[in-house]
Amino acid sequence: MATHKILVIDDSKVIRMRVKGMLPEGNFQVLEAKDGIEGLNLIRQEHPNLIMLDFLLPKMSGWEVFQQIQTSSDLQKIPLVLMSGRKEEVTEKITEPFKYFAFVEKPFEKKELMAAIKEAMQKAKIRPAAPTPEPAVISTPEAPTAEIEELKATIATMQTEIDGLKKQLTQIVSFIKQKLK
Repeated sequence: MATHKILVIDDSKVIRMRVKGMLPEGNFQVLEAKDGIEGLNLIRQEHPNLIMLDFLLPKMSGWEVFQQIQTSSDLQKIPLVLMSGRKEEVTEKITEPFKYFAFVEKPFEKKELMAAIKEAMQKAKIRPAAPTPEPAVISTPEAPTAEIEELKATIATMQTEIDGLKKQLTQIVSFIKQKLK
């Protein structure tokens, strides 16, 4: 039985097969997902040792899967290789240098893939632990009251504006009715 799981999330069967073929024979299992939703479900169910994620995916984009991974302290520990044929679309959303994951541009050769996997493994090791959330601060009764008063003032201002607009609308309708006679 394989002790290590590698998850390849890509909508292209060719890419999934190519990655699988480039990986050295060994003590691991390659899992495949054809879209972001399937990929995220497999990440949560299988807890892979490495994730290879295409940035452009159907159903849920690679960007959305990436965000889900980054917001979960358990998932962000998993080494990640982002793959895309259009690096500019990745850097548009995530600025370089890529601190906690590796990037490989499609099409790639075995040497590039293996280098990206090694880089992802190293970056996952240096990633600091996710900060523990601070306990909720219980606000004093004065704070909510002040906020409520501020909201009431905003509502009063908006109501005055609405009343003015209603008056203008009535005047415009009366004017149009007079012109139509």
